[in-house]
Amino acid sequence: MDGTKIRNQTSVREFILLGFPGTWYFRMAVAVLFSVMYSLTILGNVCIIALVRTHSRLQTPMYFFLCNLSFLEIWLTTACVPKAIGIILGTSQTISFTVCLLQLFFLLSMGATECFLLAVMAYDRYLAICHPLRYSSLMNRTFSAQLALASWLCGFLAISVLVSLISRLSFCGPKLINHFLCDIDALIALSCTDTRFLELATFIVSIIVVVISCVITLVSYIHIISTILRISSSQGWQNAFSTCSAHLTVVTIWYGSTIFLYVKPSAPNSLDLNKTINIFNTVVTPLLNPFIYTLRNKEVKEAMGKVLRRMLSDFETPWI
Repeated sequence: MDGTKIRNQTSVREFILLGFPGTWYFRMAVAVLFSVMYSLTILGNVCIIALVRTHSRLQTPMYFFLCNLSFLEIWLTTACVPKAIGIILGTSQTISFTVCLLQLFFLLSMGATECFLLAVMAYDRYLAICHPLRYSSLMNRTFSAQLALASWLCGFLAISVLVSLISRLSFCGPKLINHFLCDIDALIALSCTDTRFLELATFIVSIIVVVISCVITLVSYIHIISTILRISSSQGWQNAFSTCSAHLTVVTIWYGSTIFLYVKPSAPNSLDLNKTINIFNTVVTPLLNPFIYTLRNKEVKEAMGKVLRRMLSDFETPWI
């Protein structure tokens, strides 16, 4: 009897992701929208990386961190959008527990890494604006590389703890997940084992990753704003704000949705709402970031303008 119970508890090793139930036209429209947004996300973030690598004026710590962020956004959206398109079209709705764990690990790890990277970028802006004379010596190439590496390591190590706990869950059925990706709240809701320790661990890791990085960002911007307010010239105000306005916009968008998703006790009844917010985090935000940094950053706009003018000049030059 006990052996039968154990076999039943471990029998579900594959899940069916429902994606976005609706008419065929609705699902096709969502699939096309996801495809277009994914293509633009890859193109926009690759362009940011290429611009920074090919323009000497952009080879500073701030843009080095921006390259890390763009690289992360490419893989964050790649980890879920292609699979989500298959789910929406009905061609790839099943997912094994192992693949589900891998997807969850990469999504959460890159999300945690983004939190740390945004905090590091805020600290970089704090040093640049509040300590401009010492900035070059404080934020040198070695230190900026160490901060970026620490962000990646901390993000992946923090989530490794949660994924190891999730891997021990048992599932008895049903195996339907009302989502377009593997979500930790959905797995908790489907599990037939005690998940209280996992829920507590998820909440603690969320506090450590999201709240602490958010506090670092907030404190950095408090010092930045107080320094800017002491600048007498309007040109000085404009220069100071132009260096951090794009980052502040990204921070507001990212932390707003991330805190809603993770810094709370698990709530199975809010899975539909979680799915909507996850679209924003995994599809919309990676698309918006390159455009925000391009449109709100003078140096990036100038570099982009040079590239476009060069391309137009080459196009207009007659072939001989």
